[in-house]
Amino acid sequence: MKGRRARSRSHNGRYGRGTGTRAAQRVLGVLAAAGVCLASTPPALASDGRPAPGRADFGLAASGECAFGDGVIKSTPWSLQRVLLDQLWAQATGKGVTVAVIDTGVDSSNRQLTDAMAPGSKSYVGGSGTQDLEGHGTRVAGIIAARPMKGTGFEGIAPDAKILSLRYTGGANKQGDSGTMAAAIRAAVAKRVDIINISSDTANKKDDATLRSAVTAAVNAGALIIAAAGNDGADGKSADTYPASYDGVLAVAASDRNDERAYFSQSGDFVDVAAPGVDMVSTVPKGGQCTADGTSFAAPYVAGVAALLKQAHPTWKAAQIATRIEQTAQRPGRGPNQFTGWGVVDPVAALSDTSTPATSPTPDPPVQAGSGGVVPMAVTMGESEAEKERRTAIYVLGTGLALVLVVAGSGVAVRDWRSRRTGRAGR
Repeated sequence: MKGRRARSRSHNGRYGRGTGTRAAQRVLGVLAAAGVCLASTPPALASDGRPAPGRADFGLAASGECAFGDGVIKSTPWSLQRVLLDQLWAQATGKGVTVAVIDTGVDSSNRQLTDAMAPGSKSYVGGSGTQDLEGHGTRVAGIIAARPMKGTGFEGIAPDAKILSLRYTGGANKQGDSGTMAAAIRAAVAKRVDIINISSDTANKKDDATLRSAVTAAVNAGALIIAAAGNDGADGKSADTYPASYDGVLAVAASDRNDERAYFSQSGDFVDVAAPGVDMVSTVPKGGQCTADGTSFAAPYVAGVAALLKQAHPTWKAAQIATRIEQTAQRPGRGPNQFTGWGVVDPVAALSDTSTPATSPTPDPPVQAGSGGVVPMAVTMGESEAEKERRTAIYVLGTGLALVLVVAGSGVAVRDWRSRRTGRAGR
């Protein structure tokens, strides 16, 4: 969480894509970069058309993949399978804790969310706070507090927490901006909400004075703001995003099934922690569930863990809750890095440690040689996604060239054989 450690910052980036044909598009792109001329391919997958305060950090799904009001996914999603849920919920379920979801609204007609809604939801773009035309806010809310339901293995990470929907964008005739987002933050503070989830960022990654002021006021009031880091990290460049980069905000990157940074997740020194953000199952308007990728869905995962900690330790301050999440996260090194911050959140570890945390995380102490402990070898981040794709492309290209040579050589051999056979027949 910023304001508790000094770090340098830089700029640049662009959106991550949805699932579906994404992998094929990335391989084709690598092949093209390697100098292979390809036939024209279909256009890149479009986002689901959701607006932003200029541009929101909305998780993306391939067009046509999700139908609101459709069925549910029966199996338990991987993001929950990785957690010992019985052990986790023996510690806390989020009961008595309200999380403000500042987003496109939350559709309370979804059966898994009807009983999760707190009174006082509001819209700043017309309509109701419990209306969601885009589906984004309903997904975010579900990851935090969806109630269990027969027929599906999906439920929220804090299944007894409450959701206060503050709809700052996604109106039928009006879209939001940093001003409506700031107004929603101030409303959450006025409601004395302890945890605020923001799965959006500003257009062109611009710092906005009004938004910064609202965030500062919320932090000073004791609220824990959890914000998505952004989906513009595919180019490998670091960049600040807002409100995630503001002091006092817990910035969340997206991780994949291997606990590595999702290729689209924005990197930067502002990143505090990472959480599952790939193939995330959640609730959608009119009922049912869909899957999507994005740091938008990693942030509410962390917000759910924060709600559990708040129930278990109601006197802890926002900085202490953030520190416990960061300190118990799984990381490859002793300290943070610009890809996953202090590491991938470990809900059970966060809840199992009952000691009182400090107000800022510290690197793990080194193990001294001769102390009886094991001295670990330095661990690197390993092969990056781009390096892996480049290597795969080279393999594919090399295999293709080998096949071409085999075919060409075979053609020459056949031609020579036929020539010799014809010559013998003529004698």
